[in-house]
Amino acid sequence: MFKKILIANRGEIACRVIKTAKKMGIATVAVFSEADADALHVELADEAVRLGPAPSRESYLVADKIIAAAKATGAEAIHPGYGFLSENEGFAKRVEDEGLVFIGPKHYSIAAMGDKIASKKLALEARVNTIPGFNDAIASPEQAVEIAKGIGYPVMIKASAGGGGKGLRVAFNDKEAFDGFSSCRNEAKASFGDDRVFIEKFVEEPRHIEIQVLGDAHGNVIYLNERECSIQRRHQKVIEEAPSPFISEATRKAMGEQAVALAKAVKYQSAGTVEFVVGKDQSFYFLEMNTRLQVEHPVTECITGLDLVELMIRVAAGDKLPLTQAEVRRDGWAMECRINAEDPFRNFLPSTGRLVRYLPPPAGMAAAAPMPEGGGVRVDTGVYEGGEIPMFYDSMIAKLIVHGRDRHEAIARMREALNAFVIRGISSNIPFQAALLAHPKFVAGDFNTGFIAEHWPKGFRSEDVPHEDPDFLVAMAAGAYRRYLDRAAGISGQLEGHGVRIGRDFVAAIKGEGGRHRFVPVRIEVEGATRVEVGGREYALKASWQFGGIRAHGTCNGRAFTAQLERHGLWIRVDHNGLRIDVQLMTARAAELLSKMPFKAPPDLSRFLLSPMPGLLVDVAVKPGQVVQAGERLAVIEAMKMENILTAAQDGTVGELLAKKGESLAVDQPILKFA
Repeated sequence: MFKKILIANRGEIACRVIKTAKKMGIATVAVFSEADADALHVELADEAVRLGPAPSRESYLVADKIIAAAKATGAEAIHPGYGFLSENEGFAKRVEDEGLVFIGPKHYSIAAMGDKIASKKLALEARVNTIPGFNDAIASPEQAVEIAKGIGYPVMIKASAGGGGKGLRVAFNDKEAFDGFSSCRNEAKASFGDDRVFIEKFVEEPRHIEIQVLGDAHGNVIYLNERECSIQRRHQKVIEEAPSPFISEATRKAMGEQAVALAKAVKYQSAGTVEFVVGKDQSFYFLEMNTRLQVEHPVTECITGLDLVELMIRVAAGDKLPLTQAEVRRDGWAMECRINAEDPFRNFLPSTGRLVRYLPPPAGMAAAAPMPEGGGVRVDTGVYEGGEIPMFYDSMIAKLIVHGRDRHEAIARMREALNAFVIRGISSNIPFQAALLAHPKFVAGDFNTGFIAEHWPKGFRSEDVPHEDPDFLVAMAAGAYRRYLDRAAGISGQLEGHGVRIGRDFVAAIKGEGGRHRFVPVRIEVEGATRVEVGGREYALKASWQFGGIRAHGTCNGRAFTAQLERHGLWIRVDHNGLRIDVQLMTARAAELLSKMPFKAPPDLSRFLLSPMPGLLVDVAVKPGQVVQAGERLAVIEAMKMENILTAAQDGTVGELLAKKGESLAVDQPILKFA
């Protein structure tokens, strides 16, 4: 077994690999960029080597620096995690050529599966179901139209080297096939340096289901059940679960056996994932093979009780797989929510900055540890309170994983864990995750890859957050307000007859947009429990919540809950099940006066182009005096490995440029002013 390994990655996955290595008694070496000097993975590792500047192309993607770091520290093997160089066949071969061990598949397996056209041909040879289509590179848009008509619409046009949703279009007619081919080819050339494009049948009501495989150097390959990954936004996974609520036992077995056949065909050694698209009739077709550890691997670990990182390390060291196919377990139900630094109410724009408060839910499960009886909650993360979320890398803050006896329990456990997840200083997608988990069709398991686009076609808004009882949040605020009054009444030294007197009847003002508050009569009584009457309904509250704290646990009418409470001036903010409200408790007279207060509108900033996120201004496409039309490109901001194009909302003339190319921008910083 190895004595020391280097992890060629950062953040959550680097921390994950370090935990398993420590369990196995293996020393670890972290690598880091200037932006990650104080990162958690650097602190957890036994040693750390600085690679270079913050941009990944100057640090985490530089193979020479990583190999030099491994040799300098005496590391015998390199684990690539996922992303960066994990599926780079050249890097894998270089590691082997340098006398080190690549903890992943052999370079020839990565090469075989890395090209979508070549991998489909291999799948056909291995008798794996493939989607009807034309698997050679297409020369022209006219040929694309003829091929599409032969296959039958709808068709999917895909770049051979594509990934992450880039170089992909769906066409329902000749015109869309013609235009889609041209767009895909151009996008693929710009993004991947490879303009080859192919066409395949588009499966209607598709589900994205993947099979986890594991192979060793002795010819043994097994599959570790499936993961349901259909809840996606713009082809990026949002929620994953295992097993799938859709496929039958027969389909599971058939998919698993075909995944094993494909892995054997490329002599696969390590953990990998064979991805399938599954139709509404449970017909399934090979999509691609990811020759690395997947982000969502914890849900497979939860239902099988296996440590996939440990198995990867053991296989790389030459060990045989410790179990057979018949010994693979499938216990209970697991789910994973990706907690990302993005603002769902601003079209999921990246949110970077300091984690002023970071308090994950209590975790009863841990990575690289045995599954506790009855499951629980697990948090895989690479951040800490007070740390920075830099703009140079992906937006993941943490992976929140739960395990329950069945799907119903897993959903309930995940909703409570989201309620307990405290993140302040930056925005997160927790409200959106809460809305997804509460949607009746998700609860019923009735969804496909178009679920998010279908139910939130115009983006996600605060009014889209469902809640079975919004007045419960008002009652929580009222209960907290009564705690403040009780504390004030207990202050010593008050003159007799002039102390704080606590009444029962109040009015709750629920903050609204533009000063349009909603006013609700509230009665508060304390008789053992705090009893709050809102809208004719009584809430008996028993909660543990400390002044200055945020997280509140307790019961309401005998039912357990977790919520978040904090005071902002006179307002009390409550978060529960994705819904956030601000409430101010007052007398009836004060409420009457507040309702008459004029609203001070914010200043008119329509003449300015403001940065919607922190990021790097990589391009300013206009000059002073230039006339622009609505929809015309104005500037490009790079944040979290994504380019965001800012366009003109209406026709106008550029007056003054207020920021320069290459400048780091803050949220709402002016970029230019219109004349």
